[in-house]
Amino acid sequence: MRHLITILFLALTMNVQAESKPASQTAFATFGGGCFWCTEAVFELLPGVKAVVSGYAGGHVPNPTYQQICTGETGHAEVIRIEFDPAVVSYERLVEVFFEAHDPTTLNRQGADEGTQYRSVIFFEDAAQKAAAEKGKAAAQAGFDDPIVTEISPLPKFYPAEKYHQDYFRNNPNQGYCTFVIRPKVNKLQKKGVIGKE
Repeated sequence: MRHLITILFLALTMNVQAESKPASQTAFATFGGGCFWCTEAVFELLPGVKAVVSGYAGGHVPNPTYQQICTGETGHAEVIRIEFDPAVVSYERLVEVFFEAHDPTTLNRQGADEGTQYRSVIFFEDAAQKAAAEKGKAAAQAGFDDPIVTEISPLPKFYPAEKYHQDYFRNNPNQGYCTFVIRPKVNKLQKKGVIGKE
């Protein structure tokens, strides 16, 4: 009898432990804010972000290459697809960081990078993300004199970019673009406390 009670107790304990430790769930967000090397470098340093993949979305050519994207004729934007833990960082916070990490008032341009592939865009996956993106855009407008031109659209097919584009800043910290464009952006956001340290 005592043996049966022990077994029942252990079974209940194991069940409670299983219920108290739910599987970690992740969600996704897709943003375009100019060169994906820049946005990837920023979001990789945000607590709660598990992975960032650079890629292309929003165009009409299937499986586009970087060379095709650079012509501006495929309709794609350079974007990042973020996998994040909503228990650590909310989608709303990701939207806030997105608007802080680039200039959303310049149409089809970020700095010297010009073309529709560099447009400011949020691709939402559901109604909740759409509402959060629109609310975040309205809130961000207070920080800019010019109107925000960020496009908010349903997520089309996402195509990961070529392997050499992934983790570009991390793998090429001394490359010219990384030194003179990405590094100052990352440093500025770190000083403001928007993202963490490397």
